[in-house]
Amino acid sequence: MLFVQICVGSSCHLRGSQEIVDLFEKAVKEHHLEDEIVLSGSFCIGKCNLVGVTVQVDDDVHVGITRENFVDFFQKNILDVIKNERM
Repeated sequence: MLFVQICVGSSCHLRGSQEIVDLFEKAVKEHHLEDEIVLSGSFCIGKCNLVGVTVQVDDDVHVGITRENFVDFFQKNILDVIKNERM
């Protein structure tokens, strides 16, 4: 089970956190991962960035997540991790 926290604090909100939440929800459904991922919002994770949104996957904090890099981020940090856990 992966725990994914998407920052919805004021800085990330202004940088598109709602769009990132929507992209996560859509991707989780498309890949049928509802039983493998827990999505939640989080107020400031403490790693504000000038671009994009901060996302924490389990204990790993990632900054700068945007609509443009979301697919790559999701592949590397969600799909690949789940694939490795299944092995």
